[in-house]
Amino acid sequence: MGIKERHERDRETVRRAILDAARDLFVTEGFHNVSIRKIAERIEYSPGAIYSYFPSKDDIFFALAEEGFRLLCDAGAAARTQAVDAEPSLDRVRGIFHRLYEFSRDHRQYFALMFVDRNVPRISREYQRFAFAREMKGNIVGEIAACIDAGLLPSSIDPAVAMRVLMVGVIGVAVLGLSERLAPGEDADQLAADMLNVTIAGLQRGVVLRTIASADCPLAEQTVEAQAS
Repeated sequence: MGIKERHERDRETVRRAILDAARDLFVTEGFHNVSIRKIAERIEYSPGAIYSYFPSKDDIFFALAEEGFRLLCDAGAAARTQAVDAEPSLDRVRGIFHRLYEFSRDHRQYFALMFVDRNVPRISREYQRFAFAREMKGNIVGEIAACIDAGLLPSSIDPAVAMRVLMVGVIGVAVLGLSERLAPGEDADQLAADMLNVTIAGLQRGVVLRTIASADCPLAEQTVEAQAS
């Protein structure tokens, strides 16, 4: 290994340590309460060294959020591949949102940081950086729209609103699990599945949705406040 390669490897090692320490601190203490100095102390580096990797605490958050959204996108990559030229399917829509729940279960720190902490910067500030997350949202809306076109859901449904309703339901269950507010013996996995089944059944029955679709991307903003408080 040459000097350049070794230097790049060492830099990536330190960058990873910064991100891991920051993710843990942001989740356990809250983004607002964590300083660059505190992150530096966690990895036994100087604050100046941190700034040589990230210009600000906000930039550390954006790097973590990007990692989180990519993990979420990767979780649905196989399903998107299978969906090419496939018939519209409510089971596939159900699977999309169940993967969001699984992300909250399997990557709890990323989920808490991206969807629960109200003090983190708004991801819309980094519009270009999160274009892939907006594309993911568009694909989800497209799946629901295809189900409407195929007659699997009523034509009165706005696919963007349906996506929002399903997403909020999943996040609500996820936050209950994250905050340990489930009843004794209650199974979060089953609760998520029940919520999706009930919501999709309601959509099939033509329940009136009074929410107005937003131009903002729900997958690129913090959509849950302290639901479990």
